[in-house]
Amino acid sequence: MKKSLTLFALLISISLVAQQQIKQIDSIVNSKLKDYHPGIAVGIVKNGKIVYEKYRGLSNLQHQIDFNEKTRSNIASTAKQFTALMILHLSLEGKLSLEDDIRKYLPSLYKNVQEKIRIRNVINHTSGIRDYVELLDLEGDVWWKRFGFDNDDAMELLAKQEELGFTPESIKYYSNSNYIVLAKVIEEVTGKSFNEYSKKFFENLGMNETSFVERYMKVIPNRANPYSDWGRGEWWEVPTVTKTNGEGFLFTTLRDQLHFEQAVQNANYNNNILLIKSQQPIPNSKIKRYGFGLELENRFNRKAVHHSGGTYGFHSQTYRFPEEKLSIFIMSNNGNISSNLIAKEIANLILPKVEKKDQYDQLFYANRKEKETLEISGTYSYPSEGKMVEIIEKEGKTYWKEKNFTIELVSVGKNSFLEKNNPKLKVLFYENEMIEFYPSGKTIVYKKRKELPASFSDLEGFVGKYTNNELGIDFQLKLTKDYTLKLKLSNEKRFVDVTMYNRTYLTTNNFFLKVQRDPFKRVSEILLTYGRAKNIRFKKKTNLKFQPKIETDNGSINVTTIGSRNGDTSDILLTKNYANGNEIWYKRFGGKAWDKANSIIDTEDGYLIVGSTSSFGKGNYDMYVIKTDKKGNKLWQNTYGDFYNEYGYMAEKTETGYLIKGTIQKCSSNTDIFNRKCSTNVWFVSIDENGKEISNKVLEEIEN
Repeated sequence: MKKSLTLFALLISISLVAQQQIKQIDSIVNSKLKDYHPGIAVGIVKNGKIVYEKYRGLSNLQHQIDFNEKTRSNIASTAKQFTALMILHLSLEGKLSLEDDIRKYLPSLYKNVQEKIRIRNVINHTSGIRDYVELLDLEGDVWWKRFGFDNDDAMELLAKQEELGFTPESIKYYSNSNYIVLAKVIEEVTGKSFNEYSKKFFENLGMNETSFVERYMKVIPNRANPYSDWGRGEWWEVPTVTKTNGEGFLFTTLRDQLHFEQAVQNANYNNNILLIKSQQPIPNSKIKRYGFGLELENRFNRKAVHHSGGTYGFHSQTYRFPEEKLSIFIMSNNGNISSNLIAKEIANLILPKVEKKDQYDQLFYANRKEKETLEISGTYSYPSEGKMVEIIEKEGKTYWKEKNFTIELVSVGKNSFLEKNNPKLKVLFYENEMIEFYPSGKTIVYKKRKELPASFSDLEGFVGKYTNNELGIDFQLKLTKDYTLKLKLSNEKRFVDVTMYNRTYLTTNNFFLKVQRDPFKRVSEILLTYGRAKNIRFKKKTNLKFQPKIETDNGSINVTTIGSRNGDTSDILLTKNYANGNEIWYKRFGGKAWDKANSIIDTEDGYLIVGSTSSFGKGNYDMYVIKTDKKGNKLWQNTYGDFYNEYGYMAEKTETGYLIKGTIQKCSSNTDIFNRKCSTNVWFVSIDENGKEISNKVLEEIEN
């Protein structure tokens, strides 16, 4: 009898605690919005049973419809777990392998990429496939304004991409495009549309009120509309005119999601291999922190499986704590609140408190070898994330500067610091690197860059136009009078400031730029990273400007084209002039036909003149180079070209001699001059000190 009373008292105590927690959860939810605001749905599953289910607010403001158990809301990227689950299901059925290259099913993608792009790389964002959202944005075609934009449109955009953003499996870099690709793989493997296959898949899971968008105009019964006020103080409905799926746009009810959470919690008991494997890292993957559409990093000092989603005014959050057999799921159509933050508040309330000491990486506690204080100022990079940090020491203080924000680092020992606003985050400096230490054990290693600071010559070298043919866009870099470097996309109206960390790495508020150079150390390309689209290659267009004048201490050296002595052709005239323009001496060059000068450069022992000639060479016009001494006397001359027209425009000094820049013409016929088709391309010719050709390269075509 005494034992029964004790057990009864314990059950009452547990019940009272549970009721108290429910009231506290209610209070959290109620504090975020009013009944007449866009709504929210919150559910909790514990030990396989639904223990909390709450709805508040409206699913439709126009008609004042409650957000309730029938409401279907868009859970955005939280839907990725279901697309990954379908892929896992097909692999368990033997219909595909996670090791398959996606091009086995989608051969039109990335034909020039040699590395395998495995399905498992696509699932956990290690594929290198760039995010279609950012690609569209760069094109000036904002995705959420594209009426009817669907998976086929996204795939068409990806098919134009010749390169990946990075080598598969080298890093994890989140991209919505991955799950568009997975949806297409499912279609190819099953022979069914993704909508058809996924609908049946959800029915088999007992989720009958869950489906991906089929058509952007199609009515979805009990659908919530997305809202936000963007700080204006009045609600605005966000237009929904696109129709992609696989990566998001899954409309579902709270009941369906809680039913799925029950199935996940009971998977071991029911021996549901599919659901058991879906909560684990992907086999053979080096990346363990992201699995089948789910984040696998610990939360709240315990093992957790989780994901968030957000699009338009819709958002959602799922948290699973396997060891506690606890799941929290939240979805909302209210853009003014955060499912993630609310879920965190609830988790902190109901999870048993775990007293866990900070566990920094072992390297943090290792004996430091540095005997002296290091020179820590400089630039540090974290290339996999496209991050660049500048450490600045000023007036006795140390600062961490990243793009437009700056934080102070507080010294706590030799070469050791902590963030002033986040003391648990430690920053230690080593000989050539900087490491961030997190109390969870996570570390981020930044390498100190050894590149020289950008010189004035580098600044001038950045200036120009850069083109990406995959997207059909370009950007311009220009230098202002006060030597500020600025950038403008071809579809934008304004230039933005560029921050130069050194001669290799540049940033703007939105872009991270990595400069590429050719064998002559000239800027040839820039790899642009924008959000979730990494390393988009922009090639610098050749600037064939003439340089007919050299300024000297007491005047100038000039080269120009003049009429020949008989007046029928032209010659090249080299003059040395006083500052007032009066001529000191002149030299004349050329033959019996047309000779033209475009540029001149100063050399250690004289001058190099670049132009074109029909007096000498093989074709109609050939590239023409003349070398003189300091008094203008000809040392040698040479021509470069073939049957058609080759013109010399300018020259640069190189380690082996000179690089001559000009153009070369190619035609379809040598004889039919009226019907033949001709093209003109930029042409670089490398020569030695004596004018002998070393190599040549044909570059981009010049449009008429």
